[in-house]
Amino acid sequence: MSASAAPAAPVTAPMLVTLLLLASTPLWLARVGLYQYLAVEIVIWMIFALAHNLLLGQGGLPSFGHGAYFGVGAYAFGLLQHKAGAGLLTGLAGALLAAAVVGAVVAAFISHRRGIYYALLTIAFGQVLWFVAIKWHSVTGGEDGLLKIERPPLRLPGVDVPLSSNEALFYFVLAVFAGVLVALWRLVHSPFGRILRAIKQNEMRASFVGHDVWRYKWVAFVLSAALSGLAGALFAMAQQSAYPNVMSLHNSGFVVMMVLIGGGLVSFWGPVIGALVFIMARDLLGAYTEAWLLWYGLLFMAIVLFQPDGIAGAWQAWRRRAAPSRAPAPPVPAPAREA
Repeated sequence: MSASAAPAAPVTAPMLVTLLLLASTPLWLARVGLYQYLAVEIVIWMIFALAHNLLLGQGGLPSFGHGAYFGVGAYAFGLLQHKAGAGLLTGLAGALLAAAVVGAVVAAFISHRRGIYYALLTIAFGQVLWFVAIKWHSVTGGEDGLLKIERPPLRLPGVDVPLSSNEALFYFVLAVFAGVLVALWRLVHSPFGRILRAIKQNEMRASFVGHDVWRYKWVAFVLSAALSGLAGALFAMAQQSAYPNVMSLHNSGFVVMMVLIGGGLVSFWGPVIGALVFIMARDLLGAYTEAWLLWYGLLFMAIVLFQPDGIAGAWQAWRRRAAPSRAPAPPVPAPAREA
């Protein structure tokens, strides 16, 4: 087996560093003038961005209506809690399943398309789901949203762990993020991930060598939608409500911007970086101006024009340039002796 085909380590050093840095936020976040709920929101958006990047970054499948599945998860969590009295884990599992089912139906209609037609269909289906959330008032609450969603405790054998505080909720969300991070890392470095990247490079060639391209695109979309729904359920629990705006086109655009700015097209870690940059920019710029999105949009345009591989791509390029200077000089061959 070649080195490139060797299985990836289940846990890597960047993973551990990322999780340790996030886990330490309750110790220093307030000291720099920020608040714990911000860390909760950042980690939830990291999950959403990683889920979306399974399509856009790994498979080259541009989904511009992915906020719909984020919203399906949020509404499913709230409705299961209100209508069926579901607890924490049951509600999260139900939200994940609901988003997967909706994603499976949508993927069945769009997986035979590619390029701009694929992208337009994702927008169309996303808008349909957003319209349903707006108009189905008896179920979703319409524009008023679904309110009074509780933060149920985490029930473990012999003990209930309350999640009412932002700090407790943060550590629970971080645990979910760790699971998603490891699962997606293993997935993208598996044979499935390699075939998905082959489809990204050349869909027709992947089909000619015998891969069932439609099935791989369908599975990738379902997995991405399911994990997006999981992120949406966590968001509903964090905000204790679910609103149609989480399914809107602009919310779908935000996650695309996170992936592109972070460098999700060239790096697994791009979505994590992009979510952090987006939420921090929103919070810090928003403290100075209501037009924060204008400045963020200008930043996005600059990165797309001058560094299309994003922040992670810039880091990789710097490492490539720095590598020759760090490499030891080759030995000078001794001169040949004269006979």
